[in-house]
Amino acid sequence: MDFAIYAVVSFIMFTIGNYDSGLNYTWMAKHFMLMFGCTFLFQIIFRTYDSLWRYAGTREYFLLFKGMFCGLFSYLIIIIILGNSRYWILQAVSSASTSLVIMLLIRFVYRLYRKKVIYNNIYENNGKTYIAIIGAGGAGANLMREITSNPSGKYIPYYFIDDDTEKHGKTISGIPIKGPIKDFKKILKGSPVTEIILAIPSLSPKRRKEILKMFSETKYTLRILPESIITKKGNSYTAGIRDVSIDDLLGRSSVRLNNPKVNQLIENKTIMVTGGGGSIGSELCRQISGLKPKRLVLVDISENGSYEIQQDILHNMGKDFPISIEIASVRDIKKINELFEKYRPAIVFHAAAHKHVPLMENCPEEAVKNNIFGTYNVANAAKKYHAEKFVLISTDKAVNPTNVMGASKCFCEKILQSVRSDTDTVFAAVRFGNVLGSNGSVIPLFKKQIAYGGPVTVTDKRIIRYFMTIPEAVQLVLQAGSMAKSGEIYVLDMGDPVKIYDLAENLIRLSGFTPHHDIQIIETGLRPGEKLYEELLTKSGDLHKTENDKIFVEYQKEINSEYIDNAIKDLAEVVKNNDREKIVEAIHKYVPTFLDPDTVNEKAIEIMENKKSKY
Repeated sequence: MDFAIYAVVSFIMFTIGNYDSGLNYTWMAKHFMLMFGCTFLFQIIFRTYDSLWRYAGTREYFLLFKGMFCGLFSYLIIIIILGNSRYWILQAVSSASTSLVIMLLIRFVYRLYRKKVIYNNIYENNGKTYIAIIGAGGAGANLMREITSNPSGKYIPYYFIDDDTEKHGKTISGIPIKGPIKDFKKILKGSPVTEIILAIPSLSPKRRKEILKMFSETKYTLRILPESIITKKGNSYTAGIRDVSIDDLLGRSSVRLNNPKVNQLIENKTIMVTGGGGSIGSELCRQISGLKPKRLVLVDISENGSYEIQQDILHNMGKDFPISIEIASVRDIKKINELFEKYRPAIVFHAAAHKHVPLMENCPEEAVKNNIFGTYNVANAAKKYHAEKFVLISTDKAVNPTNVMGASKCFCEKILQSVRSDTDTVFAAVRFGNVLGSNGSVIPLFKKQIAYGGPVTVTDKRIIRYFMTIPEAVQLVLQAGSMAKSGEIYVLDMGDPVKIYDLAENLIRLSGFTPHHDIQIIETGLRPGEKLYEELLTKSGDLHKTENDKIFVEYQKEINSEYIDNAIKDLAEVVKNNDREKIVEAIHKYVPTFLDPDTVNEKAIEIMENKKSKY
């Protein structure tokens, strides 16, 4: 089409200018061939016609202009060298300029027509969702453009809402900008909007929390455009829109640990991760795989979890990444020693454990066999085969435990204090709170219950917990491994605890429902062994700051290895008889801080009541 426009315009311009003096069609044909050849050669060089003009923007228009200019400039140089008259120069400039204006005008009119057709299709609401976009900046504008350029999409933009007063009353491609954000109820009253998309990736966690809180008390479904979509070229904005995530519900800045020593800990070394197919273990493997280990050895009894993380790592790191999967139980001391003999790991992360409190209350023998005996086996193998470091994944439930699971992890911490003598292996533990998003944790359970239409179940509305995300927990583990000297228990500053009941209400609201109206919340009563609160550190422990202000360390006394060896034999004998009452009695014997949950909860209630009475 451009060739035809250029040819017609040039013929008209040359004919008009040469009308009185007569036309030399031979010379005209030669000039046309030279002029067209130069122009379209540069259009090919600049790949002007590789773009889809229905989606053309400033870049495409500039390429067309640049091709015309360079072609014309080349043509003019040639005819000047050949000594042609000024007449041909003036006619060539006039023809090129007029042709360029017509080409751009046709494209612009086509885009306006197409946009009108698309807008008509978009605003024919065939089950589509009207949305308000929070943020009239670059991210929000790009999201809107992507939505409006896709007539088969599910969204119809209705408003922008922004705090910038200079933008209020203006529009972006016809979509009005309103504000401020705090007046969203007034702005949206009577509108067909049912969904809000937060499109300000640069928001501080504090401001994001404020906005989430505002919308959590309404009927609107809130979704988020994450920063990762903005920073990666070629990503679809609409495909990247996500539901409110676990991180958003924390209400605090995610802890980002940065320690160059972590690279030194992992790089060019054989790393073993027990329980590598679980929530924490699999994330450990993911993060370790990016730190250039010599080999990553994943040990787990679960073949499905192990296979999934193996495929994930090979997909991300390449099929030649050095990963070995060993399906084995940490209970099997013979197998564990064979693996240490085979791989000789330098660093061991021991994440294999049973972690579900109610299940371990019903099956205390399994907590002893997997958690206690498993840790004993792996820790002693690490010592025997001279691993550089051994890091145990522990839990805040190990502090003044009120359940079998917590008590078993407390015993595991004692094992580390018994094996650390007479060895060059460094032993350390990492203790953290509840991990959001892990298998069996509260958020996935709440989401599933909401999807079922409710009710959402909480054991007690007074329960408070410390929370962190899986990546945060794993960063702490890696950091602890790099800092460990021997016998330390590392703890992450996880901020203020969160009420589980509040978490349930917020998640219901952010899913577009009203708590206690659309979705009921039911208290089911405390489960066996469950505390109303958790502690992060033992009160008798010495708490010290580390080089990272987000990490603290507790030092515990060394324990005689003979005492632990005898305790293991005693527990093994009790477990062999499969008498659950005696198993729990034996755990109480070797974990004197193992307390009755009712006593602990009564004390917690008394403390809470005293605090209320003061106000």
